[in-house]
Amino acid sequence: MISYGLGDSGTGLAATQLGFYLFPFFTGAAGLPAFIAGSLLMVIKVWDAINDPLIGWLSDHTKSRWGPRLPWMIGAATPLGISLAAIWWVPPGNTTEKTAYYIAITVLLMTAYTSVNLPFAALSTELTPKTSIRTRLNAARFTGSILAGLSGLIIAARLLANGNDGYLMMGRITGSLATITTLISCWGLAPFAKKARKPIEKSEPFKLQLKRILKNKRFIQIIGLYLLLWCGLQLMQTVSLIYLEQVMKVPTGFSKWIPIPFQISALLGLQFWSFYSNRYSRLKALYKGGSIWITACLIAMLLPPLSSDFSLGNLLNITSLESSKMLLLLLTITLVGFGASTAYLIPWSLLPDAIDADPEKPAGIYTAWMVLIQKLGIGLSVQLLGLLLSLAGYISSNECLKITSCIDQPDSAITTIRICMGLIPSLLVGSGIYIMKGWNDTPSPLQTAN
Repeated sequence: MISYGLGDSGTGLAATQLGFYLFPFFTGAAGLPAFIAGSLLMVIKVWDAINDPLIGWLSDHTKSRWGPRLPWMIGAATPLGISLAAIWWVPPGNTTEKTAYYIAITVLLMTAYTSVNLPFAALSTELTPKTSIRTRLNAARFTGSILAGLSGLIIAARLLANGNDGYLMMGRITGSLATITTLISCWGLAPFAKKARKPIEKSEPFKLQLKRILKNKRFIQIIGLYLLLWCGLQLMQTVSLIYLEQVMKVPTGFSKWIPIPFQISALLGLQFWSFYSNRYSRLKALYKGGSIWITACLIAMLLPPLSSDFSLGNLLNITSLESSKMLLLLLTITLVGFGASTAYLIPWSLLPDAIDADPEKPAGIYTAWMVLIQKLGIGLSVQLLGLLLSLAGYISSNECLKITSCIDQPDSAITTIRICMGLIPSLLVGSGIYIMKGWNDTPSPLQTAN
C-alpha cells in the first residue's frame, strides 16, 4: 500500500502544480495572452491523450522480470523530473518563440507523465481481484497523490514570492521529488508486480479497441462520470488563483496558501469516502460528496470580495466583516475539496467493475481509454476557459506577480471568472451524478472472493 501510494506521488505533484499554477504562470509571468495560454493547456492534455493508447498497448506487451509495467515507470522517471523543471522557465524572445518552447517541453513532459502514470494505474486491477482491496489501493494511490500535491503547494507558496526565480526553483525541487518518489515506488512494488495478473498477449487494432469499449456499457457510464467530474475539477483548479487574487482581492502573499486547505480537505475526504463507500456503497458516496461539491461551488460564485484595505491582521479581529468574509471563503474552499475528493476515488474504484465485465480483462486498454477521453475533455475545458476569458476582455501581463502590480480586469472578465469557478463546475458535477442512475453497485462474486 505504501509503495503503491508513492507511485502516484510524482505525477500527482506535477498535476497539482500544473493545474493550479501553469495558467497564471503563462498569463502573469510569461506574458502570454489568455487564449494562447488556454491553447497550450489544451495541447498538454490532447498530446497526453493521444499517447495514452500507444503507451497502454506497449505496456501490455512489454516483457521483463518485473512484469510489463515497472520498466516504463523506471525509464520515464528521470525525463519526468527534467521536463517538470524546464516548463517553469521563461525563455527570451517574443510570444511565438515562447509558445514554440512551451509546446516542445509539454510534449516531453506529458510523454514522460503518461509513461509513468498509465502503467502504474493499470496495476490496481492486476494486483488483486477483490473490490475492497482495489478500493484501498486507489485510496492509497490518491492519498499519495494528494500529499505530494500538498507538498508542492507548500513549496510553491514559499518560493513564488521571488517571481520568476521562484518558479525556476520550484521546478527544480519538484522535478527532483517526482523522479525520486517514482523510483522508490518501483523498488517497493517489484516483488508484487512479478506475481500480478498479466495483461493480454495478443495485439488489438484501434477499431477493435473502440468496438470493445463501446460494447461495455459499464465502461461508458464510468468514463462519462470521470470526464464530467474532472472537467469540473480542472476548470476550478485552473482559474482558482486568478479568482482569489483578481476577483476576491486576496493579497498575493496569502492567496498562494489558500489551495492548501483545499488539498488537506481533499485528503481527509478521500479517507472518509473510501470508508463510506466500503460500508455503504460507492454510488452513495458519489451522491453525497457531489452534493457538497455543487453547493460549495455555487457559494464560491456568489461570495463578496474583500475590501481594498484588507490585510492579514484583519484575520485576528474575528468580529470584523472582512474577517468573516475570509473565514467564509476558507470554509467554502474546504468544502469544495472535501466533496471533490470523490472525483479522485469513485471513478477509479468503479473501473475494475467494467474491466471484469469483459471476459479478456485487458486492463491496459481500458485504463488508456479512460485516461485518453478524460484528458481530451480537460483539454477542451481549459481551452474553453482561455477562449471565454479572451472574449470577456481579460488582460494578461508579464508582471502580475503581486496583486498590486496586476491590471484591473473589466467587469465582464470578473463575471466570467466567477462563472468558471462556480456555475460551470456545478453543472458538470450534476451531470456526472445523473448519468450514473441505474448503476448496480453490487460487486461480482470474483470481486468479493478472498
